[in-house]
Amino acid sequence: MSQERSVGVPTTAQVALIGLFVTALVTAQLTASKVLAFELPVAIPITGAQLALPGAALAYALTFLASDCYTELYGRRAAQVLVNVGFVLNFVVLALVWSTIAAPAAPSSVDPGAFETALGASTNVVLGSLLAYVVSQNWDVLVFHRIREYTGPEKLWLRNIGSTASSQAIDTVIFVVVAFAVAPAVLGVGTVLKPDLLLSLIVGQYLLKLAIAFLDTPVVYAIVSLVRSREGVPAEDASTA
Repeated sequence: MSQERSVGVPTTAQVALIGLFVTALVTAQLTASKVLAFELPVAIPITGAQLALPGAALAYALTFLASDCYTELYGRRAAQVLVNVGFVLNFVVLALVWSTIAAPAAPSSVDPGAFETALGASTNVVLGSLLAYVVSQNWDVLVFHRIREYTGPEKLWLRNIGSTASSQAIDTVIFVVVAFAVAPAVLGVGTVLKPDLLLSLIVGQYLLKLAIAFLDTPVVYAIVSLVRSREGVPAEDASTA
C-alpha cells in the first residue's frame, strides 16, 4: 500500500468524491431547464408563498458538499484542481449534448424537438451557469481554506457553512443576473426579466441553497471522519496540502 501511495495512486475516497462532484455537476447541466416550485407554509417577503428555482439547484448543491469534503481531506491545491478540471468538463458535456441534438434522428427515435427542449440549455443559461460556477466554486475553496487557517482543524462546521453560504450567494446572484438580465440584453436573445422578478429568483434559490448548507454539515462530518479513520490521515495534514 505504501508503494502504491508513493506513485500517486488515488484512494477509494478520492475517486468517490471526484465521482460525486462530476456526477452532480453533469446532472446540474442536464436538469437546468426544469423550473422547480416549492410551496411554503407561510408567505415570506419578496418571494411570497412559493420558492422558484432551476432543477439544477439540487444537484449543484452536492458539488459544494463534495468539494468541501475534498478540501478538508486533501487540501486547497487538490480542491482547486478538482474545481477547474470540472469547469473544463462542463464544455465536454455541452459539446456532447449539442452534437447529439444536431445529429440526424432515426424514425424510431424520441421526438427531436422534445429532446432538444429537455437537454439543450439556452445560450443565456449556459453563460450564466459557467460564469457562476468558475467564480463561486473557486471562492468556496478559498474561503474554506482561509477559515481553516484561522481556526485550525477544529470547527469544520464553521468552514463548511461559511464557505458554502457565501459561495452559494455569489453563484445565485451571478447566474440569475447573467442568465436572465445581462445575457438577454447584450445578445438580444430571450426576455430581460424585471428587477423584482430577478430579486425573487435570487432569494428563492438562495434560501434553499442556504438550508442545504446547514443540513449537509452532519454529512460532511460523517464523510471526513470515515475517510480519516480508514486512511489514517491526521486532520492537520490537509492544512499544508
